Amino acid sequence: MIDFLSLIAVARVFEVQGGFRSANPYGSGHIHDTYCVTSDDGDREERIILQRINTAIFKNPVAVMENIARVTDHLRSRLTGEQDLERRVLQLVLTRDGAAWHVDAEGRYWRAYRFIEGARTFDSVNSPRQALEAAKAFGEFQRLLADLPGSRLHESIPDFHNTGKRFVAFEWAVTENGSGRGAEARDEIAFAASRRAIATVLLDAELPERVTHNDTKLNNVLLDDETGEGICVIDLDTAMPGLAAYDFGDMVRTMTCPAAEDERDLARVAMDFELFEAVLRGYLEGAGSFLTERERDSLIAGAKVIVFEQGIRFLSDHLAGDTYYKVSRPGQNLERCRTQFKLLESIEQQEDAMTWLLRALA
Repeated sequence: MIDFLSLIAVARVFEVQGGFRSANPYGSGHIHDTYCVTSDDGDREERIILQRINTAIFKNPVAVMENIARVTDHLRSRLTGEQDLERRVLQLVLTRDGAAWHVDAEGRYWRAYRFIEGARTFDSVNSPRQALEAAKAFGEFQRLLADLPGSRLHESIPDFHNTGKRFVAFEWAVTENGSGRGAEARDEIAFAASRRAIATVLLDAELPERVTHNDTKLNNVLLDDETGEGICVIDLDTAMPGLAAYDFGDMVRTMTCPAAEDERDLARVAMDFELFEAVLRGYLEGAGSFLTERERDSLIAGAKVIVFEQGIRFLSDHLAGDTYYKVSRPGQNLERCRTQFKLLESIEQQEDAMTWLLRALA
């Protein structure tokens, strides 16, 4: 974390009215250092979200910020005239020199957003309505960015959802067995190997490239405190070229299973069909007519691909000795892998019903 005096100095670089009052850690994210900064000019209070970008994860922060500036500018232009515009799109706070980010004396990259009042995020789904509203917001996000002009966005994390390459990395982790844990993960290795074909289903489908969010968890949508409406998609670090099914698949992965990601009791791990229906209805409503027929047909495959991908990522890290994902207890990455694979089995068992519903709604 950053010391208080340094935080004050950084906050004063950005174009905020009034004097500095307070800065407190904010949110539940684990990637960046995030603070809510309050200022006061005597007549009114203003809040901004100030973040130190984690350059260990996002190795090209300038590319990330260029993407975010283009995406938010285009969203704002598409929503011009809409009610409550200032709350529906993230707004970067520029520095006093007019830049979208700041590099401090230590070489750390910083950015700031206007605080969106009267809305909040949730880490877990409490109702089908929440799932529907979040999915609708992500679908609209894709739709509004379908006509983003100019050159292709930067890949903030290259090959992020290249499941074929993820599977090759998994095979390498099995061969290397750097942690010596291969024997205890024998069943999971066999499960992954038996479903190798899933890894390339989307890559081989000749689907159009879109601007996608690539981290479509419930807590990346702000829900209005009064209406419950999904009003603003946040955390745009991974907004980059991708496939529509990637985002839909990650919604299914993160919003349709009430169990924890490292749940030890696998009997509790299953896709809730009511939540799936909410996600599907919300996403299709938000996306509207921009999806091609082939893209709509790929959505169920997207759910299988993304769940499988995350499972082999957890398993690969377990075999490598927990070098990427943080763990709080021995074997936690293997437990995470098992929940993903159990969720994948549940999706496979309900795939016919999922496909029927998709065709009925499309």
